[in-house]
Amino acid sequence: MSGWEAWFAGQRAAREDAGLQRTLRPRAADDDVIDLANNDYLGLSGHPEVRRAAADAALTWGAGAGASRLVTGTTTLHADLERELAGFTGREAALVFSTGYHANLSAVTALADKQTLIVSDAHVHASLIDAARLSRAAIEVVPHNDVAAVRAALAAAGDRRAIVLTESVFSVLGDAAPLTGLAAACADHDALLVVDEAHGLGVVGDGGRGLVHAHGMAGHPHVVTTATLSKSLGAMGGAVLGSAALIDHLTNRARPFIFDTGLAPAPTAGAMAALRLLRGRPGLPSRIHQRGAELADRLGVRRSAGAVLSVPMPSPRAAVAAQAAALAAGVRVGCFRPPSVPDGISRLRITTHTGLDDERWEHAVEVLARVVDDLGVSTGRAVHPVARAHGAVR
Repeated sequence: MSGWEAWFAGQRAAREDAGLQRTLRPRAADDDVIDLANNDYLGLSGHPEVRRAAADAALTWGAGAGASRLVTGTTTLHADLERELAGFTGREAALVFSTGYHANLSAVTALADKQTLIVSDAHVHASLIDAARLSRAAIEVVPHNDVAAVRAALAAAGDRRAIVLTESVFSVLGDAAPLTGLAAACADHDALLVVDEAHGLGVVGDGGRGLVHAHGMAGHPHVVTTATLSKSLGAMGGAVLGSAALIDHLTNRARPFIFDTGLAPAPTAGAMAALRLLRGRPGLPSRIHQRGAELADRLGVRRSAGAVLSVPMPSPRAAVAAQAAALAAGVRVGCFRPPSVPDGISRLRITTHTGLDDERWEHAVEVLARVVDDLGVSTGRAVHPVARAHGAVR
């Protein structure tokens, strides 16, 4: 066995010993499991109009964009989607990327450098963590949703440019960021607030326009929004939304945009069709909150600000056992364990969906309530978010 093979074996053994080994589990197209692990909150990925739009785009344009967007990879589909995304969220302009991960990498790395201070919430997504590291800026991680800590960090920034990173609705705990306080702090110190709306777009605010829009900050000069097209819009890709000057800067300076092939035609058209459906059905997101509240109350956990319901587990193995028991009963849920969780607490991560009919939803609720009860899991435990260095793999 070579040195590398021995190292791989040792790494796997350590993961298995800690109950942290992960494997890929391919699913079939006709999989009949009730899926409460995916992020297709509004069930739009499989909507006939979204499927048709994606299929027509592939037939018209081909399977891929063909090049980076600054070469020949920008199509009229991209321009239309950017215009409609900006209009829907109330922003001046938008720029579409191949993934939401790339959108966050671009927004941060194109705005920050060695002379910049990044103030990051302890619970931000891995894409923002990686972006902060790649930017080469000084990084200060502050306790979760602590506006006072953000203010203190900005006050100590001196004459450095500063950027604050947060999510609108956090991807693990499902709680909302104090955007009003954060934006005020940034305005007072001439800092930028980068808000990841991955779990807010299509879920919160007027007709699903996001938490930034709901707080009246769509035109705020100190607020930059990022989003993904792979959750509520059921496709794939990401976007950055803000001023025309910001989008011009990213187009010219964001390496994940400049050197990456453009988002393929099919998901571009699919996301646009989903956005139009959402605009035409402004009451659709409310169903998420109705079902989420019902499930949270049945499981005895805190209600979510979005579509992500967090159910704390006493250990990684208990979380895996609960996930397996639910799957055996026909319900798939997420299982988050260290190092993928910002507070180190293993949990089931359940997403509520409007795409399920009432019968299948009620069955899922009964299964999850039984699983939690049978395992004797105490879900009423307090979860105390803690600040930590950006060392978790999320």
